[in-house]
Amino acid sequence: MKLEHINPCPQEFDAFPGVYAVDDKYELIIPVNTPTVMWVEIGEKKYYDDSNGILRSDCTTHKITVPMDVLDDAGKYSVCYRVVYERSPYHPSLSDVLCWESEFYPIPTEQEQINVYHISDAHGDSDHTVDAGRYFGNKLNLLILNGDIIDHCGNAASFLTIHRITGNISYGQIPTVFSKGNHDTRGKFAERFHELTPTNNGKPYFTFRLGPVWGIVLDCGEDKPDDHPEYGNTVCFHQFRLNQTEFIKNVINSADEEYAAPDVKYRLVISHVPFAHTNRPPFDIEVELYTEWCRLLREHIKPDLMISGHLHQTFVCPIGGNIDHKGQPAPVVVGSRHIHTEDKDDFVGAAITLCGNSAKVLFTDGDKQVVDSTDITL
Repeated sequence: MKLEHINPCPQEFDAFPGVYAVDDKYELIIPVNTPTVMWVEIGEKKYYDDSNGILRSDCTTHKITVPMDVLDDAGKYSVCYRVVYERSPYHPSLSDVLCWESEFYPIPTEQEQINVYHISDAHGDSDHTVDAGRYFGNKLNLLILNGDIIDHCGNAASFLTIHRITGNISYGQIPTVFSKGNHDTRGKFAERFHELTPTNNGKPYFTFRLGPVWGIVLDCGEDKPDDHPEYGNTVCFHQFRLNQTEFIKNVINSADEEYAAPDVKYRLVISHVPFAHTNRPPFDIEVELYTEWCRLLREHIKPDLMISGHLHQTFVCPIGGNIDHKGQPAPVVVGSRHIHTEDKDDFVGAAITLCGNSAKVLFTDGDKQVVDSTDITL
C-alpha cells in the first residue's frame, strides 16, 4: 500500500471506500452525506449500484459488487458518481460525472509474508481503533473487522463507525474482511444490517480467498438463548446457526474449490465469538451445536488459526488451553480490548504476521506499542 498515492476523500463521501472480500467478489462500500448515484469503473467495465436497473440515490451507503479477479488484475479502480439535486419523476437534476480514483493492492499468491491487523469490539470507538490499526503502516496486507465494531443498531448513523474505521486504515487500497458480532443484532436497524455491510447475497457467513489465504467467516448471532428477556421475542438464532452447520458441510463438500485448492497456504476461521469456549450462564448456549462446528472444522478443514473477539481480552489459546471446552480446531487469537485507566484511554488490537509455517501475534495499542506477543507454529 503506497500511502503517498492516496487521493483526498471527496466531500460527498463520509469515508474512504472499503473493499470487502466476500466469496469470489469484492463489495465496495462507500458511505455518502448527500444524495448521489454511483458506479465503479475498472478498465472499460462499469459496475452499478442499482435496483433492477434504477440507479440508487435514496441511500446513505452505496454497495457495489465487482469480481475479485477483475480488480486484482487491474490493480486500480474509479468510483464515479453524480450528485442528485432533485430526483423528480421527469427530467431529474444531477451534476456532471465526478470520479475518485484509487490504486488497489491484492495479496499475491506467491507472497511469503502477510501482515494482517485484527479489530473487534470497538463499540463505536473509531479514533483509538484506527490508531491501533495503522500499526503496519503501508505494509498492511489485510484488515479484519470482527464484530461489535458498533455498539448497537439503534440508528443508521452508527454504521458509519464501521466504514470510517475501514476507510481510515485501508484507504480503499487493500482488502478488508468483515464479520458480525452479537451487538450487531440489537436495535431497529439490525434487520437491515445486510444492506449496509458486506454479505454473500444477504448472508453474513461466507468463505473468501485472498492470494494464499483462505478463510471462513461464521456468525454466532447472539450470546444468550433466543428466549432471553433481553431480546423480547425478536430473534431466532438457533435456526440461523443450524443453517450454518449445513453451510460448513457444503464447504467441506467443495473442498477442492475451497480450502484444499493447491495454492492455499493459510486457512483461517473468523468468528466474533470464540465458540469453542463455554461461558458461564446464561452465555453457555449451543454446546452440542458448537461442538459439532469444532469437529467439522478440525477434522476436515484443519485451519491454521481461529481469530475472535467478544471476550474483551487479548491472548492466544492453544489447542487444549483454558478456553478450549469443545475441541477447538486451531489455536485461537482473541484479539481486541480497550484500556481505561487514569493515565490512558486506548485500544489494543492484534497484528498478525503469517510467514512460512508460523504466525507472529503482536498485541499493539494506539501508540504502536507492543503490549504482548506470541509466536505460533502452524
